[in-house]
Amino acid sequence: MKTNLGVIFGSRTCEHDVSIITGLQAAMAADPAQYDVTRIYISREGDWYIGEKLSDMTFFLNFDPAQVTHVLPVGEKGKLLLLKYPTDKKRLFGGGRTVLCSIDVVLPALHGLNGEDGTLQGMLELMNVPYTSSGVMGSAVGMDKITMKQLFRGCGFPTLPDTWAERAEWENSRDAVIARAEARVGYPMFVKPANLGSSIGISRADDREGFVRAMDVAVSYDRRVLIEKGVTEIEEVNCSAMGYAGDVRVSETEMPIRWDDKELLDFSEKYLRGQGGKGMSGLNRRIPAPVSDDRIKEIKRLTAEVFREMDCRGVVRIDFIIDKAADKLYLGEINIIPGSLAFYLWEPVGVSFKQLIDAMVSDAFKAWTDKNRSVFSYDSNILSAVRSGTKAAKTAGEKK
Repeated sequence: MKTNLGVIFGSRTCEHDVSIITGLQAAMAADPAQYDVTRIYISREGDWYIGEKLSDMTFFLNFDPAQVTHVLPVGEKGKLLLLKYPTDKKRLFGGGRTVLCSIDVVLPALHGLNGEDGTLQGMLELMNVPYTSSGVMGSAVGMDKITMKQLFRGCGFPTLPDTWAERAEWENSRDAVIARAEARVGYPMFVKPANLGSSIGISRADDREGFVRAMDVAVSYDRRVLIEKGVTEIEEVNCSAMGYAGDVRVSETEMPIRWDDKELLDFSEKYLRGQGGKGMSGLNRRIPAPVSDDRIKEIKRLTAEVFREMDCRGVVRIDFIIDKAADKLYLGEINIIPGSLAFYLWEPVGVSFKQLIDAMVSDAFKAWTDKNRSVFSYDSNILSAVRSGTKAAKTAGEKK
């Protein structure tokens, strides 16, 4: 019997288009002998759709909701049910519902806010539906660069100096933010929206004038901004991990190739230069990363440790920074749902994209089974006491 796999992509995020590529890649890679795949598209407005048209990437260039089916997600007995969206709003929560499909396990292929940040994961947790990504905590922390770095630092992982600011502080106390950034970080520095990926909204500042411009850009994307020390002689190495609980597997490493000696791989380099719809899999890179064996061992060790400390599951990618001048390794960030699911890092170690999907689904069911072993009820007489109107009810209310 086949597993009904729902691949969710799109959503209300600046990384909407990148998510479409990852979602269609994952749906294509899933073994048709094992899965009945339903492509589930969340529009920029937050509406959910299914339909055959969603398998064609060109359809999204001029998305037409009339050619697909608007659905309403509902959880029931550990399944994600997709109901035909009622045209009569009075029947939205009434009877006569039409179930279009029942999903056994969800593969989130979402990047950025409203999908990779724990919001979708929280919904699926409430519905008690298995899913392949990290949980609410790991997803939320992995999305917020400020909180992520604080966790990394608390765990003793090597991180670059940084500080942070809020949009309101920048608007009302600009001089204070500038003074703090210059004192704690110093130039050059990178200014990053806390909750965005794909290098969107990130700028390098080499002086005060550049810092002001970078902050103005960053606060337009997010209300919280990370300000991080820039490395002049930089190499970037990425590594992926997957698994659940104590079972953590680590991929091969990669070194992305920069064009024009850039210090930052921006959005255009990651996704537009000669990609042809390949997403992160089309980026120019060297696999394995051309660094020393000792450095590779250190990166793989830290990758597994970060995965465990953040209670991750599914597939993640962790990005490292090497300061060539100081010969130091720093932990950059974790990508909870990496572009193209980082399948290109697993193929060199003998794991095909199809097998990667299988492993993610298997880990999702392990996590779901493990969660359902926990006790979710506690017997008490509080409600009985309230109904009886006794003194015990009043006491219970006071304690509450």
